[in-house]
Amino acid sequence: MSISVLAATKLSKQITGIRGSLILVKALGGIRYGELVEIDVDGDSRLGQIVDVSRDIAVIQIFGSSLGVTPGKTTVKFRGETLTIPVSSDMLGRIFDGLAKPIDGGPPIVPEDYLDIHGEPLNPALRIPPSEPIETGISVIDGLLTLVRGQKLPIFSGSGLPHNRIAMQIVRQAAVRGSGERFAVVFGAIGVTHEEAMYFLNELKSMGALDRTIAFLAPASASTVEKLALPRVALTAAEFLAWRYGMHMLTILTDMTNYCEALKEISAAREEVPGRRGYPGYMYTDLATMYERAGRVSGQKGSMTIMPILTMPDDDITHPIPDLTGYITEGQIVLSRDVWRKGIYPPVDVFLSLSRLMKEGIGPGKTREDHREVFAQLISAYAEGQYLRELITIVGTESLTARDRKYLEFADKFEAKFISQREYEKRRFEETLDIAWDLLSILPEEELRQVSSETMKKYHPAYRKQVLKQ
Repeated sequence: MSISVLAATKLSKQITGIRGSLILVKALGGIRYGELVEIDVDGDSRLGQIVDVSRDIAVIQIFGSSLGVTPGKTTVKFRGETLTIPVSSDMLGRIFDGLAKPIDGGPPIVPEDYLDIHGEPLNPALRIPPSEPIETGISVIDGLLTLVRGQKLPIFSGSGLPHNRIAMQIVRQAAVRGSGERFAVVFGAIGVTHEEAMYFLNELKSMGALDRTIAFLAPASASTVEKLALPRVALTAAEFLAWRYGMHMLTILTDMTNYCEALKEISAAREEVPGRRGYPGYMYTDLATMYERAGRVSGQKGSMTIMPILTMPDDDITHPIPDLTGYITEGQIVLSRDVWRKGIYPPVDVFLSLSRLMKEGIGPGKTREDHREVFAQLISAYAEGQYLRELITIVGTESLTARDRKYLEFADKFEAKFISQREYEKRRFEETLDIAWDLLSILPEEELRQVSSETMKKYHPAYRKQVLKQ
């Protein structure tokens, strides 16, 4: 980590004001946005970061409390460097705070390198289309919303819905196909409550997958800068393993709504002109600088996959946070309160959810040859069942035909056996597709119009039983 000697010797006692955790100082020549500073408060050195620079004033966000900072007495030293973190393959199996300091009781990391948390942009000309699946072990995701290596696929949730449990299930179960493929998960929790932080810590320490996981936790009590830094710190650690060691990395970030609230807080303190609902106008760009770090690169064996989780205020999918996220990412997994009230876990709304890269990541040699047809038939049949549910509220069940009753039976069992799954149950792609075929066998064969006759004869339970008898 190199520090400019000239910049590091710049001292200033010209503090002009304090606004909460923001310190206003007279600007000096050569300082820059994102530069780190040391603030000396009666011998206690605290770290801060420049979050705004003008001709006369520099705004510093202090990491922690501004208690004791006094104009005329407190000394500020500009370090001439941006925020970097030590990175190493030894980070696997460890738990850190939002600034990459160990909080699991283990020793400090022996760094292989120091990397700027803002990363380096991927060359668009070297990007290659994502086309290989990640198996989460959750049927509704693997079967209908397949996650692909290099994709950015968010989970839209609501307050009180089990997104944290789903995140931990994915951390436990996620895997990639193929021999010799190295896979790891980076998990980041932003602005979580003490109860949530303890849940994550206990789950991470108890799960068998901790040795291939790196975790970063910034609780609600953490400084605003730490909450803003954590997603980039997590992505930097993931990029190091992806591009330096050729590993396939899945980065799960929860809750990005807390990140956006921290961004809004800083923007308000800097007295910026607010955008939609008070959020800064550059929030889209800010989120894009993180999410666009996902991808596959020509000549590199590894990959970067990002799964951000956010809670929609008032369950409003048109709120600026999910709305802008949807423009950047390649689909979304939407959790439904209505589905959750039915006792279904995970409560995924199949019709609001979408994985735009799914078609590239399924099929022969990836999941199974019948996946595309099964997916199309499941969606078609479930949509028909939902339509009939709405119809019987008007006309009653007496007017239903035998065909209609089959579709209603299919819809009920589809929710109970395919969407619904135990929290500690892992299903492979083949198991998910076999469950789908068992459900499709409820319907008459002539109704399975999305499936070819060749696929039907190979995978339909009735034909498989005939083969076994022979």
